[in-house]
Amino acid sequence: MDKKRSVITNFIWRLMERGGTYVMNFIVSLVLARLLEPSLYGSIALVTAITTILQVFVDSGMANSLIQKKDTDDLDYSSVFYFNLVFCLVLYTGLFFAAPLIGRVYHDMSLVPVVRVLGLTIVVSGVKNVQQAYVAKTMQFRRFFFATLGGTIFSAAVGITLAYLGYGVWALVFQQLLNVTVNTAILWLTVGWRPKRMFSWQRLKGLISYGWKLLVSQLLDTAYLKLYQFIIGLRYSTADLAFFNKGDQFPNLIMENTNASLDSVLLPVLSSEQDKLERVREMTRRAIRISTFVLMPLMAGLAACAEPMIRFLLTDKWVPCVPYLRLFCLYYAIWPLHTANLNAIKATGHSGIFLELEIIKKVVETAILLVTMRYGVMAITVGLLVSGFSALLINAWPNRRLLGYSIPQQIRDALPAVLLSAAMGLAITPISWTGLSDLVKLLLMVPAGVAVYVGGSLLFKLESFQYILDVVKKCCGAERRKRDVR
Repeated sequence: MDKKRSVITNFIWRLMERGGTYVMNFIVSLVLARLLEPSLYGSIALVTAITTILQVFVDSGMANSLIQKKDTDDLDYSSVFYFNLVFCLVLYTGLFFAAPLIGRVYHDMSLVPVVRVLGLTIVVSGVKNVQQAYVAKTMQFRRFFFATLGGTIFSAAVGITLAYLGYGVWALVFQQLLNVTVNTAILWLTVGWRPKRMFSWQRLKGLISYGWKLLVSQLLDTAYLKLYQFIIGLRYSTADLAFFNKGDQFPNLIMENTNASLDSVLLPVLSSEQDKLERVREMTRRAIRISTFVLMPLMAGLAACAEPMIRFLLTDKWVPCVPYLRLFCLYYAIWPLHTANLNAIKATGHSGIFLELEIIKKVVETAILLVTMRYGVMAITVGLLVSGFSALLINAWPNRRLLGYSIPQQIRDALPAVLLSAAMGLAITPISWTGLSDLVKLLLMVPAGVAVYVGGSLLFKLESFQYILDVVKKCCGAERRKRDVR
């Protein structure tokens, strides 16, 4: 299989995996949102924010080093595995003893057992991390599909059952813990790599020299995003935090489906071509065109359908999250450009530039947060959106020199999808103003949006649309030929 078809095929597997995860997590979140009051949902968001920050230590840096290194072998994988495992145990131990302090800070000691149980996901992720890096490095994304979907389905069944039995918060806690545990177990059963009885500090130091900059960069980025939740939780009410988080949840899940699929496939592919800058530039351009073509209309459609969707799925008590949801749609719509630019920088070995960019962004974003935090949660969210656009300019700037791919060129590549998505969103919005029921509005808006976007792609002959169709046809033809040979 040629390189182009391999990338698209693995992207499709990754997208299917993320899509299946999205559907199941979406169902669980709907059940829990209906059963739990917004204030209680906000309390859990605080715990998840803490564990997410610690999770960065597991998921970033070292795994990216394994993927980026051209001649990775068993000694590299095994050294990182043992290091990660010990490090995750240390992290969890610190979190376990810090749990009472967290409860006192937020004036809710019922958070203590929740922190200690949910924190176990860090240890389990430490066991899974190197397996994930191996799968990404060897482009076996089909393995991710079965592992993630298996963990998601099992944990969703348990979470929903516990929710209906009245376990409330613990339904969400065990759903998350079982998800990562089953996912890890399936990966270990299906992926051929196993840690060997070998370890090298020398190899580890070499990987750390590249990975620590990415780790610090990701830690800054994640901690900064979660800082919004900490500030809202402390300065405002837990209900305010719940509406902010719920507004983030829907567009974030869609973004994760598409953008994370691209991210996980793009880095190993770009890394394999890191010595051919012209090839990296063309692949980065293609990534921006394709990902914006896929993600932009999803965000525009979600923003247009926001109010009837929230009322229908979550009931009227969650309607205050609608303005936040629409702002987050704008915030995440530009995410593919972040990802493509940053992956190009990582793949070409410039982790130092990556860290410098993160520091600059955080200085700018912190200044915006300090100004907006005193004016309310909506002002904070608008400030986050402004920060996102400023970060895009900062992320794109180095590739003008590294790849000869300037910001105006990137805007031109993304513009067709942006304009068509905006037109689609404007075209279907009037349906939400009618007196129809929320379900009927959604049944009309969704197919109308698809028709407008696909019709516009055909009418204006968008290159990305034709490219996707051509690749899908080739992949389907290859699969048919394989079946005929058998």
